[in-house]
Amino acid sequence: MYIFGYGSLINGESRKVTGDTGQAVPAVVSGLQRHWGKTGSPNMSHLVVKEAEGECNGVLIHIDSETLAVFDIREAGYQRVELDSQRIQLLNQTFTIDEPVYVYVTDEVISPCYIQPIAQSYVDTVLAGCLRYSAEFAQTFIASTQGWENPRIDDRRAPVYQRVAGVDDNARAEIDRMLLGYPMVE
Repeated sequence: MYIFGYGSLINGESRKVTGDTGQAVPAVVSGLQRHWGKTGSPNMSHLVVKEAEGECNGVLIHIDSETLAVFDIREAGYQRVELDSQRIQLLNQTFTIDEPVYVYVTDEVISPCYIQPIAQSYVDTVLAGCLRYSAEFAQTFIASTQGWENPRIDDRRAPVYQRVAGVDDNARAEIDRMLLGYPMVE
């Protein structure tokens, strides 16, 4: 089976923190809106999607049933639902979907606040993963994510996000350039 990852799961190094996965294939899913939102973490906000008009880029991650249980724990606070494969546009045309695809969604988006802001360490992890596919993939992620106007903190020196992975100085510099139009609101 597959999970559609639309946030930190885009980053292969971040996925490895949770468990072994198979191939990850870039894709766009219609009928999903991605937002910055609260998920129950006491000190930061995460990315959430809800089923609504829009498109969301991310990756299809091949997993087995044992690994699914581990990712269900990682994604506590979300509901896992099956996606209709007709909603999925693969960015790798040589790949075919031959098993069920699941996504973790929320019914309600609660905007980040100063107590639970967007953490730059989380943004870095996600966008470093996007950049492994292309700068265009990362720009699409930024443009299709709602809520950048909410409080975002620079926690790079003391990361709030516990699964920071796969982020180097070159990626941080590129991320900073890409986010020039989205200033920190501290």
